[in-house]
Amino acid sequence: MQEAIERAVAHYRELLMSQVERAQHMNDQAAPEGKQKLVIGVVGGDGIGPIITLQAQRALEALLKEEIQAGKIEIRSIDGLTIENRLAVGKAVPDDVLAEIKQCDVLLKGPTTTPSGGTMESANVALRRELDLFANVRPVSVPEEGIDWTFFRENTEGEYTLGSKGIEIPGLLTMDFKVTTIAGTRRIARAAYEFARKNGKTHVAIVTKSNIMKKTDGMFSEICRQVAADYPEIQTDEYFIDIMSANLLKPAMRPQLQVFVLPNLYGDIITDEAAQLQGGVGTAGSANTGDRYAMFEAIHGSAPRMIARGMGDYANPESIIRAAVMLLQHIGMPDKAERLAKAIDAAAASCPIGVEQGNTCADFGDAVLKAL
Repeated sequence: MQEAIERAVAHYRELLMSQVERAQHMNDQAAPEGKQKLVIGVVGGDGIGPIITLQAQRALEALLKEEIQAGKIEIRSIDGLTIENRLAVGKAVPDDVLAEIKQCDVLLKGPTTTPSGGTMESANVALRRELDLFANVRPVSVPEEGIDWTFFRENTEGEYTLGSKGIEIPGLLTMDFKVTTIAGTRRIARAAYEFARKNGKTHVAIVTKSNIMKKTDGMFSEICRQVAADYPEIQTDEYFIDIMSANLLKPAMRPQLQVFVLPNLYGDIITDEAAQLQGGVGTAGSANTGDRYAMFEAIHGSAPRMIARGMGDYANPESIIRAAVMLLQHIGMPDKAERLAKAIDAAAASCPIGVEQGNTCADFGDAVLKAL
């Protein structure tokens, strides 16, 4: 028992030192200057990922045809982020795949499978850390319900940053760790309030469980309130995550909520709840942004059960194509983004996907191209 405790203490010391170093060097990554060509990497992932991502790539290639021909934009396919390849090399993101990804400026990424148990880290978590994609931005819109929400989820810390590096005392207990840094919290709060100011939003909700997680969530709450003081025109309210989860279901409350800023785990869960109000996780896109890179993806998983049943061709690509809309907005092409968003709406109305409807993922992609 004592030997196991000593190993755990040594392991914790190593983790603590690594996180102190990360906090001290968080702002080292700088964007390159003077790039002549924007490189969009398309990473299919696994499960239904390659199936749905192909349709988003087709839409991007159609919209960006002139820029591609002029050499201003390159769309580059990146293979190798499959679960089989990751398990074979024992890494969440194989080194050669990561090197290819880092040669891109923005990514359109399909879902990836994370094995339950074991020590294999999520590919998403690894990419967010390696590319320092600290802001996970997820919009949800249901105009008829008064819903126009944008969630700013801290993307590199919380329970996820050390999620595969917990401590075990065999036969007795296990412990995982949650990490919150001042710099990490300040930059996600700043991103949320800057978005609110630039987009005419008047309300930001800080969402934590600071009454229980007093150190980590307590500091997250304190830093967010410090940032909020620089935006006096914006009303700020604080909520606990359990209460906010309930508030999303209250029709009278929905129009009052606009922008949310919250730690990693809570953001992961509550944005799926919000997406369900919009029509399901298959209808929502997601942006992961940092100072140098940006990654856009569907918010749902790789649906291995669909693949196992031979139903992959009927996967809904709407979420990943909506992520492509966010990608176009990010690279400064709002008109093309609006065209694609309207084409998605038209396709969703004319081409419902499913065996009963007789429409496949590729049929939906065809409908989007037709609407464009």
